[in-house]
Amino acid sequence: MDYAALLKKYINIVINEGASDLHLSTGAHPTVRVAGVLAPMLKEDVLKPEDTKGFVHAMLTAEQEKIFLATQEIDFAFESDDGTRFRGNAFVQRGSISVALRLIPKKIRTIAELGLPDILSSFARRSQGFFLVVGPVGQGKTTTLAALIDMINGERMEHIVTIEDPIEYVYEPKQSLIDQREVRVDTKDFATALTSAFRQDIDVLLVGEMRDPETTAAAVSAAETGHLVFSTLHTNNAAQTVDRIIDIFPAAQQDQIRLQLAASLAGIFSQRLVPRISGGLIPACELLINNKAVANLIREKRTHEINTVIETSSQDGMIDMNRNLSELVARGEITTETAYQYSFNPNALEKLM
Repeated sequence: MDYAALLKKYINIVINEGASDLHLSTGAHPTVRVAGVLAPMLKEDVLKPEDTKGFVHAMLTAEQEKIFLATQEIDFAFESDDGTRFRGNAFVQRGSISVALRLIPKKIRTIAELGLPDILSSFARRSQGFFLVVGPVGQGKTTTLAALIDMINGERMEHIVTIEDPIEYVYEPKQSLIDQREVRVDTKDFATALTSAFRQDIDVLLVGEMRDPETTAAAVSAAETGHLVFSTLHTNNAAQTVDRIIDIFPAAQQDQIRLQLAASLAGIFSQRLVPRISGGLIPACELLINNKAVANLIREKRTHEINTVIETSSQDGMIDMNRNLSELVARGEITTETAYQYSFNPNALEKLM
């Protein structure tokens, strides 16, 4: 069977249906995710073990296939003949192969086009600092970061280096010089690439994900020494993010990283893609901006008070998730039930409704 041709057919369905993801699993119909909801392609045959194996062979390089066979899972980027890009993960379940593909739009949308708050642009215009976009998988973190990086690319001359696993959005140089490095392809790992970055005369650094103490420490140090650093974490909100960063380190190092983070942090943006009444998804968000009060809370191990600071600092540009959700309800964008479903603190939300 020509799996490359069949894959092309499925990709066309993804594009035509406006889907975000394509799933290829043994024993199931090929399945897409549209506006957050899974929809099987019932007109297509149920996939057999040899089918998913054939798709993997069509998408992976010989070296990637070797790694996959040895480890039984791999992250990869796949680009079709027409330039459509996907972030992929192949894995083994019950002895058979499954593949999850996330569509990477060709066009990098702006902050305004994504429906995100204008204040995010101010972080792209900073000369240094550590800015994190956080949230669960599939909530648009990479797309938000791409909008910020492309904004810098279009507005000023900087040397931007990205370290990703895998490379997702491909940036076309505008005013900036952009070097994109893929883990296991262009560099051994995040920590090694970050160590090298200090000798690459960089202005802006994008770290795809902070996974270990070495990567986190290097990213914080880069921000502390005059670079603008962007990264992501799979955390729910700002307070949890600060705790997660500190908890990555052994107890003996936590006081030091706490001081460094208090000094270098620019902000933390948490986002969710929420079902819209009119169809599709709309972002709901929380934004922490580091100021003297926040820095003191981080240094003094009082991160549990960060939520209160966000709730009472809207005049400084901070955004409270509950307030944002209640505004979306008031504008008729989302239902009350949806707001409660996505709230970090439903009891506090009730007072705003």
